[in-house]
Amino acid sequence: MRLTIVCILAGLLGMGATPSNPTFGFSAEVSLAIHDIQGAGHRSPHAGQPVTATGIVIAKSSNGFWIQDPEPDSDPATSEGLFVFGTAAAGLVTVGDRVHVSGTVTEFRPGGSTSANLTTTELASPVLAVESHGNTLPAPTIIGTGGRIPPTTVIEDDASGSVETSGAFDPATDGIDFYESLEGMLVQINNAVAVGPRNSFGEIPVLVDDGAGASVRTPRGGIVIRPADFNPERIILDDALAVTPLAKVGDHFSTVIGVMDYSFGNFKLLVTSTPTLTVGDLTRETTRVPADYEIAAGTYNVENLAPTSGVAFARHADIIVNHLRSPDLLAIEEIQDNSGPTNDGVTDSSVAWSMLIQAIQAAGGPLYQYRQIDPLNNQDGGVPGGNIRTGFLFRTDRGLEFIDRPGGDATTPATVVSSPSGPQLSVSPGRIDPGNTAWSSPEGVRKPLVGEFRARGKKLFVIANHWKSKTQDNPLFGRFQPPVRGTEAQRNAEAQAVRDFVSEILALDPNANVIVLGDLNDFQFSDALATLKGSGDLELHALIETLEESERYTYVFDGNSQVLDHILFSDNLFTHFQFEYDVVHVNSEFPDQASDHEPQVVRLDLRGRPSPKP
Repeated sequence: MRLTIVCILAGLLGMGATPSNPTFGFSAEVSLAIHDIQGAGHRSPHAGQPVTATGIVIAKSSNGFWIQDPEPDSDPATSEGLFVFGTAAAGLVTVGDRVHVSGTVTEFRPGGSTSANLTTTELASPVLAVESHGNTLPAPTIIGTGGRIPPTTVIEDDASGSVETSGAFDPATDGIDFYESLEGMLVQINNAVAVGPRNSFGEIPVLVDDGAGASVRTPRGGIVIRPADFNPERIILDDALAVTPLAKVGDHFSTVIGVMDYSFGNFKLLVTSTPTLTVGDLTRETTRVPADYEIAAGTYNVENLAPTSGVAFARHADIIVNHLRSPDLLAIEEIQDNSGPTNDGVTDSSVAWSMLIQAIQAAGGPLYQYRQIDPLNNQDGGVPGGNIRTGFLFRTDRGLEFIDRPGGDATTPATVVSSPSGPQLSVSPGRIDPGNTAWSSPEGVRKPLVGEFRARGKKLFVIANHWKSKTQDNPLFGRFQPPVRGTEAQRNAEAQAVRDFVSEILALDPNANVIVLGDLNDFQFSDALATLKGSGDLELHALIETLEESERYTYVFDGNSQVLDHILFSDNLFTHFQFEYDVVHVNSEFPDQASDHEPQVVRLDLRGRPSPKP
């Protein structure tokens, strides 16, 4: 036991009061080194116990401060840093102070006790004594060359449920354990390269050592996910303590020092001073102009575009005209109704569509037309009252026409009917099986829109999609491992419904030309995509798989370049006609985004009779 003289009573600290004549109190606590409080695991072995710890103040926030032991042990699995929670306590210390702190060991879970987040070990209700000022800070632990090397493939591979209660603690091999072993410590990274843009929360995902030893890098500087590799080597810089600069993919930082922390699904390096940014040369891509004999089709999520979106219309128009080169056909996702997010029962979206078409013309583009179906109010997910939907934006001056068949509405299903000229839709545009529980359980999502087109004398069946998002899935660095993907079942059901519809078309004509495209919100290697593609003669072909692995991405999340948006062809289109496919990177790698998704286009040569490609 250790007798500690403290400078101020815990009760006064809680009230934020500092008396002119300090009241001295005495507390008998178990004195422990910080690494013993932290332990080799995700929770302290002393949680709930009163303890006293000694360390150097290495950083301060508005609601507490971090201390670190300047005399570490030899075990890399045990952190030498600790957060002391208390707004008033933070006001009594300065970086460089050596302090004794008494308090209760607490495990704080961001988002509340039921969330999937990990906990952070803290000392709560602190009572402290400042021993000295102006001490040299402990040397930061280097991550990368010359220090500790982070795992590059495995986040967690031996837990079954919560990592707090199962699995071995393996900082050398498991990314989630590696960063836990550095919790609350000063950390340094060198020659960091951004693999995602600075987001609205001031976070920048980076790789150390210019990405040396990292997994598959994109040609533009990012890092792609793979079925068994979600890139634990990514480190997220955060602006909680100091401003982070406006960075894009490929920008560099020579040296970054900060405190390793955890919040809302990720370990984060809280930079203690603004790092110096070296700006890279990444620019927005532009696809080539389609030849006169080509039909260009694409998909683009315009991210909650509403009449109230202001300059967003001009930005999207610029992308469509000057970067996508005014495709003949675009599947558009996330057009809101005329009142935007106002929850007033309005579902008509004619104003939003008209404003987008006018903006495209103002940017020098052609006159487009659109087809869509208004959803039932608040039945298709998204922002309440916004009534987002999918639709077709198309131009008719280059050999493409829409085949209208009346009768389509929010609840009437489009069906495939036989005709002397082959399969056709009962309604066009129409919705695919809108009564299917795939679109309503566990919550409402967008129903796919199907339309008939004719291009170069050939009929095209085009299905625009926007499937259930991943926002409710567990985080990659959450306590539940492997992460629970709670949204996956609904996407699988959506995939089956679309697959069944495509199969009906191909059953009548195995050589039918079918294009399935849109924001499917799932990876190319997911179960949902496997279901949608099918197999054999009825197989759909995912065009993203025609690209090199390093180029397979349409979205960047927390520095992970990944595929959410797709274009798929039926076998006849894929096998017998020349095409050129391009994901056009204009958004997700930059902090100033028109949308968080990348658009993509495919140019098709539909001339003549189909014949096998050489």
